[in-house]
Amino acid sequence: MVKVKIDGFEIEVEPGSTILQAARKIGGDIVPPAMCYYSSLKGSGGKCRTCLVKVAKSSEKDPRPMPKLVASCSTPVQDGMEVENITNPGVLEARKAVVEFLLINHPLDCPVCDQAGECKLQDLAFEHGSSLTRYEEERRTFDKIDIGPYIQLHMNRCILCYRCVYTADQLTDGRVHGVLNRGDAAEIGTYIENSIENDMSGNMIDVCPVGALTDKTFRFKSRVWFLNPMDAHRDCDCCSGKATVWMFGNEIYRVTARKDEYGEVAEFICNTCRFEKKDTADWVIEGPRHIERTSVISQNHYEKTAGDVPGTMQDN
Repeated sequence: MVKVKIDGFEIEVEPGSTILQAARKIGGDIVPPAMCYYSSLKGSGGKCRTCLVKVAKSSEKDPRPMPKLVASCSTPVQDGMEVENITNPGVLEARKAVVEFLLINHPLDCPVCDQAGECKLQDLAFEHGSSLTRYEEERRTFDKIDIGPYIQLHMNRCILCYRCVYTADQLTDGRVHGVLNRGDAAEIGTYIENSIENDMSGNMIDVCPVGALTDKTFRFKSRVWFLNPMDAHRDCDCCSGKATVWMFGNEIYRVTARKDEYGEVAEFICNTCRFEKKDTADWVIEGPRHIERTSVISQNHYEKTAGDVPGTMQDN
């Protein structure tokens, strides 16, 4: 085990762990944000630069600081390393610049975007963004592409995090989409007008941190803060069958995989569970899913808590 100190908090982690993984073991506000890193996807990370941190001390053997900010998701820890995240003004300023860069071409269509309310870019812009932009050029735009009956692609919103590409690579037998072209012309596409129909392809929606990939079966039906997310499961031959069903009354509006506190899916689900099972009779409803109070989804959301009187509900 190696010792690393992040914002004054010391923790022991396994050799080979990254700074971001060490910070997540500590938890709280010192965890750097991540828009491209995904713990269950091999090769992810190092693209969005939102997780930049300052290494004030490289290791016990080499106490010199690293000359530049480093991506915490791809930088391994060393014994005796000291890292500054929210305690370093330079890191916060750099993160603000990264947010400004991500918003250069991102359209301001949050009022009509299905991702609103659970968008990581919204959260990042609220915490580190500026109300003004210095960008004067025209925003990048792309032609609409139909990639199948279940998934809606909004390339104008894409931040090229590559999560959907890694998901298709590692969960499906034959990936038919990827990143085409280079520079400001880079885009997610199928090159030839292919339809993405693999049985695990719906997981691309869950891993997307913005509204670039959305559920066609849920499109414009409701805002997520009007729905009640419930843990549910069913017997499924293709996946674990463990999911979150988003309900309004007794009606299921959409089905997603269960996510942890960092918005990452623990167990991926198949398209049958996600798109075709929208009847409450298809599921065993376990109960309300825990929602952090910082999320707008927690509005009007109720769940049972430890020590509750049986049969009563308390505000989350």
